[in-house]
Amino acid sequence: MVKPGQFYRLIGLAMLLAIGFGALVYTLVELQVKHHDELRLLAQKNTRRTNIREPLRGQIRDVRGNPLALSLPGKVICADPTLFGDHQQLVAQTLAPILQTNESYLVDRLMPRTREVNGRVITNQYIVLKRQVSLETWEEVRQAMTNLTFEVDEKQLRPSQRYFYSNLRHKAIFTEEDQIRVYPNETLAAHVIGYIGGSEKKGLNGIEASYNDKLAGVQGWRRTETARGRELVQYRDQNIEPRNGYNVVLTIDSGLQDIVERELAEAVAKHDPISISCIMVRPKTGEILAMATLPTYDPHRPQASPPATWRNRVITDSWEPGSTFKIVVVSGALNEGKLKLTDVYNCENGYFYYGGSVLRDHHPYKDLTVEGIITKSSNIGSGKIAIEHLGNKGLYEYVKKFGFGTKTGIPLMGEVGGTVHPTKTWSKISVVQIPMGHGITATPLQTVMAMAAVANGGKLMRPMLVKRLEDENGKSVADYQPQLAREVVSEYAARDMVQALKTVVQEDGGTGTKARLENYTVAGKTGTAQKVARDPNTGKNVYVRKYFASFIGFFPADNPELCISIVMDEPKNGYYGGQTAGPTFKSIAERSARYLNIRPDIEPEPAVKDALAANISVRENGN
Repeated sequence: MVKPGQFYRLIGLAMLLAIGFGALVYTLVELQVKHHDELRLLAQKNTRRTNIREPLRGQIRDVRGNPLALSLPGKVICADPTLFGDHQQLVAQTLAPILQTNESYLVDRLMPRTREVNGRVITNQYIVLKRQVSLETWEEVRQAMTNLTFEVDEKQLRPSQRYFYSNLRHKAIFTEEDQIRVYPNETLAAHVIGYIGGSEKKGLNGIEASYNDKLAGVQGWRRTETARGRELVQYRDQNIEPRNGYNVVLTIDSGLQDIVERELAEAVAKHDPISISCIMVRPKTGEILAMATLPTYDPHRPQASPPATWRNRVITDSWEPGSTFKIVVVSGALNEGKLKLTDVYNCENGYFYYGGSVLRDHHPYKDLTVEGIITKSSNIGSGKIAIEHLGNKGLYEYVKKFGFGTKTGIPLMGEVGGTVHPTKTWSKISVVQIPMGHGITATPLQTVMAMAAVANGGKLMRPMLVKRLEDENGKSVADYQPQLAREVVSEYAARDMVQALKTVVQEDGGTGTKARLENYTVAGKTGTAQKVARDPNTGKNVYVRKYFASFIGFFPADNPELCISIVMDEPKNGYYGGQTAGPTFKSIAERSARYLNIRPDIEPEPAVKDALAANISVRENGN
């Protein structure tokens, strides 16, 4: 028989159990019904992972398929600071030589740091030690961590302590996938190729920047469930493969690019200019086969060079072109049909008064034909041609038709259009100044394309730098064709202009004789332009005794394969374009002709011809 006291205790216990079960049921109902969606999302957040899968960045290749830039698989070296205990110094000493970084930097990075989030103190379990690490270097790191030794007998330690050392060796340092951008030829064509940077590894200069979207590819992703840090493959519901970046195939020929850069370096050693630039163009198509500027930089480490060296001066700098600009006024006047190469102009013995100013020639000339004006590079003669046959309006129209004052549209960042003032702002002497390349600014690219138009029968082509885009299997996804911008002068006017330009390199008085080739007829023009600087006293721009020296030429003159421009900024040991830029043109042209096996258009001297024939005969007889 149950006693009253026991009965009441049983009743009380039953009520407590009922209340407990009721509270439990209430909690379960609240969690399963009221907060179901919220908790489901929280659970998914804790167990569901979406991993971004990065594509491999595409290659940049030259016209022959040689890689100029490519990406290799790499690693991001990471660490969990909570797993090091007090062994940061030992780990830093071990890894610093392998990662080629500072030991004290590593010690600081490996120290655990805490922060408060929503009232909870959280210790950072993820830090990056170094990005873009090769697979070989990561293997060295892994081996070094595995072989770490401590001043303890680990066999005598408790399981929890042995577990600590195991985690330190095998889990404290870990990796994520990464890519390493490699430029196999170091600085070759650096201003064309560019470089990448930033956490997103975006292109920041050159083709790397202007074609970044094509090179970068498209990210993929994988969505899956995890448990205890491991993927549950059976619950993977999305697995989208990344699309690797396209390869960009350039018109640049790395063989020609190497010739250009080596010869520019020789010119720098001889003349020590502030900078020197070269562009090599195929006149018939506008394809750029080489483009270089010195000084240059290493695209692996652009920050190691001054920012000024990152600039592609071929397109970013414009200056008064000097006498190379005479091709515009003379071609334009020939195109008007009222001027012949044999027409004679009085060049005033080197002094011509016009519009209240004096126009001078470097040497005193009396009478010169139109051809002779080009041969001797007479400022006075070209000025008189402009006055008589073009006037302000006509001169301005031909300047614009030849592409000056407008960007060429080359697919590189930073291009400027130069300066061509409207005729309403011209002074009385602009019509005689502009024909000699003063009062106007142009980029080296604009001037070489203008000369290439003359070489191409008066047809101005758009500069072409990208040949095609390919996928990772080499299949073409976009092909680019040469584009005609416009006809600037007639074929007949261009032919006469070519005839005049041939005389520039002739031995009987041309200004560019040092650019003459032995086996090829060269047509070209020298340029020597005074630089403009601001007078500190008056605040006005004045001409100073510093110069841009240039030579632009093409060969074989009547069926041109190559058009080459050389520009030097403040050369020493001579400053005339024919003296400084002319020999560099010659060296580049001779080596390029051999590289491309261009057929000569000048028959060798009889003695040379006989020697060549005898040499061929000996080889054919096997001796």
